[in-house]
Amino acid sequence: MSLSKREAFFKNEPPTAKFDPTTRDKLDHKMDKEKENGHPETSGKAPKELDGYVGFANLPNQVYRKSVKRGFEFTLMVVGQSGLGKSTLINTLFLTDLYSADYPGPSYRIKKTVQVETTQVLLKEGGVQLRLTVVDTPGFGDAVDNSNCWQPVTDYIDSKYEEYLNAESRVNRKTMPDNRVHCCLYFITPSGHGLKPLDVEFMKRLHDKVNIIPMIAKADTMTPDECREFKKTILNEIAQHKIKIYEFPECDDEEENKLQKKLKDRVPFAVVGSNTLVSVGGKTVRARQYPWGIVEVENLEHNDFLALRNMLVRTHLHDLKDVTNNVHYENYRYNKLASVATKGKEKAVGSKELNLETAEDEDSGEKYYSVFFSLHKYGI
Repeated sequence: MSLSKREAFFKNEPPTAKFDPTTRDKLDHKMDKEKENGHPETSGKAPKELDGYVGFANLPNQVYRKSVKRGFEFTLMVVGQSGLGKSTLINTLFLTDLYSADYPGPSYRIKKTVQVETTQVLLKEGGVQLRLTVVDTPGFGDAVDNSNCWQPVTDYIDSKYEEYLNAESRVNRKTMPDNRVHCCLYFITPSGHGLKPLDVEFMKRLHDKVNIIPMIAKADTMTPDECREFKKTILNEIAQHKIKIYEFPECDDEEENKLQKKLKDRVPFAVVGSNTLVSVGGKTVRARQYPWGIVEVENLEHNDFLALRNMLVRTHLHDLKDVTNNVHYENYRYNKLASVATKGKEKAVGSKELNLETAEDEDSGEKYYSVFFSLHKYGI
C-alpha cells in the first residue's frame, strides 16, 4: 500500500517521540470505513428503521449551539523582517484595525533585539465569537548578526506547550485556555532569488514545533511570470532542505480534493495587503493604487490573498488546531515526560514507587499534581 501524503510528510525525518503523527489520518480512515461498513459489532446488519421520531438526529445542533456559546480560540504567529507588511496583512485578513495609529504594529516600535509580543482581540461575526491572538516578532532578521534570532520564538512556543501540559496535570481542569501557537505565517522577502540562509535556518528550527505557511510578501513588486518562477524556486529549496511546511489533509470527497489542489497549487502564497478603500467599477474594494493601475487585494488574478484567507479561516482553521494538538503538542509532551521518566528511573533504583509531587500555581495559588502523575503510562 502506498504511503499517504501526510505519512510521507513525516517519513523523511521520523520524530524521536513514540507518538505517530499519522495517527489522525489512520483514525479518520478507520472511522470512514466504519461509516461505510457499519460499526464492527453491528457490521453486516442493516440499520433499524424507527417507528417514530426519537430525537438523536438533533445531536449536531446541540454540538453547534454549545460550540457557538463557548466560542473559539486561535493563535496566529507572524514572522518576517520589518517592512514586509505583516501588520497591514493582519488588518486585511480580519477586516479590522488590530493595528492602528493609536496602537501601531510592533515593527513601528523601536526595538534593538528580537522580542515576542502578543495582541489579543475578540472578534464577532454572525453570532460566532473568535478570540484571536496575534504573536509578532519585532526585530527578527533586522540585526547585522542574526545568530540565534529564532531562539525567542522557539522558547515562546515551548513555553505555551509547557503551560498547557501543566494545565492538563492539574486536579481542577475546568478552565484550560489554549494559547498554543496554531499557525506561523512566515514572510519571505520578494527578492526573486530564492530563500535566504536565515529563512532556511528558521523554518528548519520550527517545522517540528508549529504549522508553517510560507508567504511571499508584497507580491505586487513582481510581475506574474517572476512570481511563478520565484514560487518554483522556493518550493525546490524547501524540498532540498527537507523543510516540513503545513500539508493539506487528504479528503475522500472529490469536490474537497479539487479545492485542496487549488489551494496547494498557490503555495507559497504571494499576497498583497492594504487598508485603503478604492472605488473600482462602482465597487469599493481594498486595493493599492499606483500610477500604472490598481492592485485589488481580494482578486485572485492579482494575488493569492483571498486563497490564503479562505484556507486560514474558512476551510482549514480547525485542521491547523488538530495538527497542533495531535502532532506537535503530542511530540513535545512525549519528549517532556520521557525525559522526566528517565530521571525518575535513575532516582528510583530498585524501587517501583514514585512520590506524587504537588506544585502551586503562581496566579491562583491552586495546587495541582505535577507531570509525575502521568509516568505510570511509561511503565514506572
